[in-house]
Amino acid sequence: MHATERERMILAALEPRGFVSYRDLEAGLDASPATIRRDLSRLEAGGQLLRVHGGAKLAGQERQDAHLHLRGTPFDQAVTQNLAAKEAIGLAAAALVEPGEGIMIDGGSTTLQMCPHLAGLDCQVLTNSLHIVNALLPQVGTRLLLPSGTIFREQNIILAPAGEDSMPQFHAPKLFMGAAAVGPQGVMQHDVILVAAERRLIDRAEQVILLVDSSKFQSSSGAIVCGLDEVDVLVTDAGIDPAMRGAIKAAGVRLIVAGN
Repeated sequence: MHATERERMILAALEPRGFVSYRDLEAGLDASPATIRRDLSRLEAGGQLLRVHGGAKLAGQERQDAHLHLRGTPFDQAVTQNLAAKEAIGLAAAALVEPGEGIMIDGGSTTLQMCPHLAGLDCQVLTNSLHIVNALLPQVGTRLLLPSGTIFREQNIILAPAGEDSMPQFHAPKLFMGAAAVGPQGVMQHDVILVAAERRLIDRAEQVILLVDSSKFQSSSGAIVCGLDEVDVLVTDAGIDPAMRGAIKAAGVRLIVAGN
């Protein structure tokens, strides 16, 4: 295959997601790894792509990411909604954390409410939320890890560019995460960028602990992050309706109703 044809195929492979892995290129091109690397170097020199860890992405991706906005309720608005319920859920969730444990906390207005109750536990926390970082910084014994990526200002959250995995090499017994909606079909978010980020966290956790106030059961639309069967524990408030209680228990999820 001529170099021009390979370059055309490489650029075509980049189009759907803005990223292509070396593994995918080696599977799709009749060329050696060394030849593919030279092709990528030429395309990068011509300003058509950028070589990154694990593959390549379209040139200008950082500029595109900087102007992206996440769908859903801005954090400053979400953090004031159902606050009493979220505080109770945060307290109940923090009670599941063992002293000295390594945990992951996904960004969200409900997971943020865990933070005051982690003081003195000397945990190591991986989070993508700058709000959570700010809340945990005064806790001398709490060690913090952050991924690299783009800051989405509405949520004050760090997310990796398309196709990249920028998480530190970190495995944790527990992941605490929120959701935009929860229904019998699973856990949902408004934005597919959040879905990809949360899947990376789920893959690094032994237990998935979902923190949602009962208003999140009233909507059943969004991009599915995972099925209920992938959730180990769900922490909510007493407003959860009987039908959802039944669906959660039928999926084998441990249900904790905060304040009971």
